[in-house]
Amino acid sequence: MIIPLDPDYIYEAVERALLEDLGRGDITSRSTIRTMARGTGSFLAKQDLVLAGIEVADAVFSWFDVGMQIQSTANDGNEIKAGKVFARASGDAQALLAAERTALNFLQHLSGIATKTKMFVDAIAGTGAYIADTRKTVPGLRMLEKYAVTCGGGRNHRMGLDDGVLIKDNHIALAGGIAEAVRRARETVGHLHKIEVETSNLAQVEEALKANADIIMLDNMTPELARQCVAVVKSSAPEERRALTEASGGITLDNVRTYAEAGVDLISIGAITHSAPAVDISFKIKIA
Repeated sequence: MIIPLDPDYIYEAVERALLEDLGRGDITSRSTIRTMARGTGSFLAKQDLVLAGIEVADAVFSWFDVGMQIQSTANDGNEIKAGKVFARASGDAQALLAAERTALNFLQHLSGIATKTKMFVDAIAGTGAYIADTRKTVPGLRMLEKYAVTCGGGRNHRMGLDDGVLIKDNHIALAGGIAEAVRRARETVGHLHKIEVETSNLAQVEEALKANADIIMLDNMTPELARQCVAVVKSSAPEERRALTEASGGITLDNVRTYAEAGVDLISIGAITHSAPAVDISFKIKIA
């Protein structure tokens, strides 16, 4: 399910981006395009892609003029074929030119994340596992990037450090072990917070199970070791009380299905946000 974006968050992100780009104004457009000239710009997909960020791009144009809105034939989450014009914007030609790069930056980046995510989602179709993101996001753009993941059919992991407890290797070392770290977390956090433990071997998985962790991360394990760990987890309790298993680390399009077939519940992949290439979209303007 695609999560909705907060309009205030969109406006703030767009305003920051435009102020960064505009500075004291678009001197090229002001000096070459006559005042009051009007134009229409068309967004063209130059490759197959999954769309994400059309509402954000719309907010870029609206920042200049609330009447200058994008008319789109596609919604976020739709697959668009190369060669298709999927949206248009009309209005003051100078404003269209000033908005162009920022609108494209958002669209290309977010659609790149959605497209990459969809590739992973398709790769594990039918296995019962699902793809999730991580906190490996561009600072200040996390909500937008995680939104793009949902446009590609993925799910969101933690939005931030306040969402849930994720006890990783450094926490374990500083707390004095998995059991002690989980015990302290149980005594501190509310009953609605889940507790996840990062493990790297079977012994740690068994320790996390004994500590009653809610989720067990199988970090940088081989698919075969992940399969063994899943078997141990599944034999530890009835399904309704069983810990969830999460594969993470070293996951690629070439091996993701093998991990899914090992029986894990979810697969978290940092690359869908931190390494997704921007898709190719052009914006061509004609005088109206």
